[in-house]
Order: sequence, then C-alpha cells, then structure tokens
Amino acid sequence: MTEPAAARMAFTVLDIAADPYSAAPRLTARLRIEDSGGERVHAVVLRCQVRIEPQRRPYDQAERDGLIGLFGTGDRWSDTLRPFLWMQCDTTVQGFTGSTEADLALPCTYDFDVVGSRYLHALGSGSVPLNLLFSGTVFTRGADGRDFAVRQVPWDCEARYAMPVAVWRQLIDAHFPHSGWIRLDRDTLARLADVRARRGHIGWDETVETMLDEIGQVAP
Repeated sequence: MTEPAAARMAFTVLDIAADPYSAAPRLTARLRIEDSGGERVHAVVLRCQVRIEPQRRPYDQAERDGLIGLFGTGDRWSDTLRPFLWMQCDTTVQGFTGSTEADLALPCTYDFDVVGSRYLHALGSGSVPLNLLFSGTVFTRGADGRDFAVRQVPWDCEARYAMPVAVWRQLIDAHFPHSGWIRLDRDTLARLADVRARRGHIGWDETVETMLDEIGQVAP
C-alpha cells in the first residue's frame, strides 16, 4: 500500500533569533521543510501553533518563586506544570522540490496579562522548551502535469526546539530597555494618576514604589 502524500512532510527548527529591524517585538524561526513525495511543491500556506512545554526543563529557586503565580507552589507542579499555547502564526512558503528553508515570524508581546510573557519573565537562564505544531495547505501539480492538486499538512507535523532564554532577553531589552508594561482599567489609572499628582511624584515608578513600600510596612 502506498504511503499517503500527506504523511511525507517533515519540519525542523534550525534556529530562532530576535529580529533586529522589526518595529514591534518579533522573533524569527528558521525552518527546514522536507517533502519526500518527489513532486514539485508550488506553495505551502503554513499555519503554526507555538506551545511552551514548561515540564521539560529544571528551575532554580528564584525561578520557582517567580512562577508561583502561574503554577502554584512546588508541591503542586506535578499537576499544574502543563504545556500551554504561546502564540499562533502563519506564513506562505515558496515553491520547492524535496526540501527548502523558510522564515516564520513569531510576533511577541510583553503584556503581563499574557501567560507566555509572565512565564518568560520569570526565567533567568537556560532554554525555553518550545513545540511548534504545523498545519496548512500544500499546492502541487496534478497527475496530468497541468492542473493543481491540493493536500493538507498532516496534523502530526511538529518540531521541538530549545530556545535560549538569552534570545528572549535580547528581544525584550531592545524594545523595552529595563522596563515593561501592564494594562490597567481606566478608573484604576485615574486613581493612580491622582495619587501621583497629590504626592508630587516625578514619575510612575516613584508612585508605585512608594505605595509598595507602604504596603510592606503594614504587612504582618
């Protein structure tokens, strides 16, 4: 029995690097795509889910403390440390025969309402265990050599990659040097602005640090 054409495609992540010229934070994954069907692939409309698999790496005590808000205390990690979706992205791959390399843009955010941002912020060193899950549509020539044929990227196509934490740090430091941001409700922001104005603080850091110090002084 002949192996179905959809089962002949394989993906490898060669590298993930920070894009130095993007207006917004973005990583670029360099992919190697192999198709052993022997036919000319005219294009691939490729979709990708990028998942983080936190259970696949160790953590020091500082990282464990930083991840309590996501996974709870260490005694719960056997239940809570599970893969989660970081982002979804897509690209169009140009025609090739046999194999090719292509870039996949990975747009990032430093919004702390996003689980991936909170997780990555807590990491000090080592690597980020990623799993890229691929799907999409492959366009080839039909059997008569004239009409196009269409097949799907098989659902089980995936590629794991250990992205150095330093790559993420490089990206964030380029766009948010020694800073970050959180989204606040308008009413909350108005109250915070009022506190800043009444106390004569020069910047937002001074306002928030003063409030945190006051909370620390009265905490049991």
